[in-house]
Amino acid sequence: MNLTQLTAVEIGKKIKTKEIGVVEATEAYISRIEKLDKDYNCFVTVDKEGALKQAEEVQKLIDAGKLTSPLAGVPVAIKDNMCIDGMLTTCSSKILNNFVPTYTATAVEKLQSAGAVIIGKTNMDEFAMGSTTETSYYGETKNPWDVTRVPGGSSGGSAAAVAAEEVPYALGSDTGGSIRQPASFCGVTGIKPTYGRVSRYGLIAYGSSLDQIGPLAKDVTDCAAILEEISSHDKKDSTSAERSDNDFTSALKDDVKGMKIGIPRDYFLKGIDSEVKDKVLAAAKTLEEKGAIVEEFDLNMVEYAIPAYYIIASAEASSNLERFDGVKYGYRTETFTDLHNMYKKTRSEGFGAEVKRRIMLGSFVLSSGYYDAYYVKALKAKALIKQEFDKAFEKYDVILGPVAPTTALKLGESLSDPIKMYLGDIYTVSVNLAGIPGISLPCGYDKNGLPVGLQLLGQTFDEKKIIRAAYAFECTKSYRRPDALTERGL
Repeated sequence: MNLTQLTAVEIGKKIKTKEIGVVEATEAYISRIEKLDKDYNCFVTVDKEGALKQAEEVQKLIDAGKLTSPLAGVPVAIKDNMCIDGMLTTCSSKILNNFVPTYTATAVEKLQSAGAVIIGKTNMDEFAMGSTTETSYYGETKNPWDVTRVPGGSSGGSAAAVAAEEVPYALGSDTGGSIRQPASFCGVTGIKPTYGRVSRYGLIAYGSSLDQIGPLAKDVTDCAAILEEISSHDKKDSTSAERSDNDFTSALKDDVKGMKIGIPRDYFLKGIDSEVKDKVLAAAKTLEEKGAIVEEFDLNMVEYAIPAYYIIASAEASSNLERFDGVKYGYRTETFTDLHNMYKKTRSEGFGAEVKRRIMLGSFVLSSGYYDAYYVKALKAKALIKQEFDKAFEKYDVILGPVAPTTALKLGESLSDPIKMYLGDIYTVSVNLAGIPGISLPCGYDKNGLPVGLQLLGQTFDEKKIIRAAYAFECTKSYRRPDALTERGL
């Protein structure tokens, strides 16, 4: 048995029946990271000693019957923008290259309480600003399917680590598609929950009204189980919702009879690769054959999603990143003349080009004279986008479409053209603006053998419907095991 080929839930079952031990599972993944990660660069931090110590403690609690979660004893990786007490948390940036938090993010605490073993922190675009994981201070992450291509971003390290089977699952964060797009590029499954479903406490903010923590894993079952563990009301997060419908594994039913699925025509008009279009529409046909009612419809406001998103996200980023000034924590420039000079030099040296670009854009749209012209208009567009989705969900249970216009891009292809990189988020950003849930899962391959992602969207707090539809599709064919890795004997 190759332990690392199992899903998180499968590993949890084998630990529960004592077929494998927690230390054995942890050692298997650490060994794989040591063997492969020099090629992929998925991790910023690997806590080998801490993980093995956790594994021993978790095993004792499982043996004593105190841990019953399906994820108890299963190793996990955490995106490097979620605080963990005593563990380096850098947001893959220079300015936080020495930051060790004294508290832990609520979502991570929930996994720890369930008995998860934290192996380390995954690479990402600096401060989650990017769609390729190439803006990281610690170097680019490579796509395990093809190391000449990007894994997507900003949660590229988490997605690539799952695809390379360096961990069975990982946490990512999604501000404008940062879970779903890398899941698509790396051939794994990822859920962006409804805004407020998962606590943001301890997540280092990029766009506070858009950010949401979610799982990346091998299949829909894993994602449902993980989401069940991390969803909760949290008094430490004022945007956290109090919900009782967190039993997501109950939605794992291979049944879509009578389910109404809408396909926005606007998603297939221009800019989409023909192979991506064909695979996504074939997935819709599969669900139709299983009893779903599939119709095309017009989803207005799509063209305004990208400008509205980048104005709002950049405005919030410029405000959130004010706190990184070299005074209380993080990097500080070595030579300076006075306090203001220290601020300027620290931030100039500590932030990367993409982060500076978004800070400047955000400061501009919030400035006197431009606030009403840009920021207020973007907020109005955001409200109209939500209205369009509400209108669509009056008729449809689920909206189906592509995750990205293309499969994984070549390294360096979009980094030199920021506008091209921003336009790659065309199908994902409106989900964050509307605050609704979305799931990405593989639905085929292009001519280069690269995975194509299918996106299913639901109404606010209606994760169960998208999980049900995704599971029903997944039951028709598994796209889980990367052929590219199999061919290389990995």
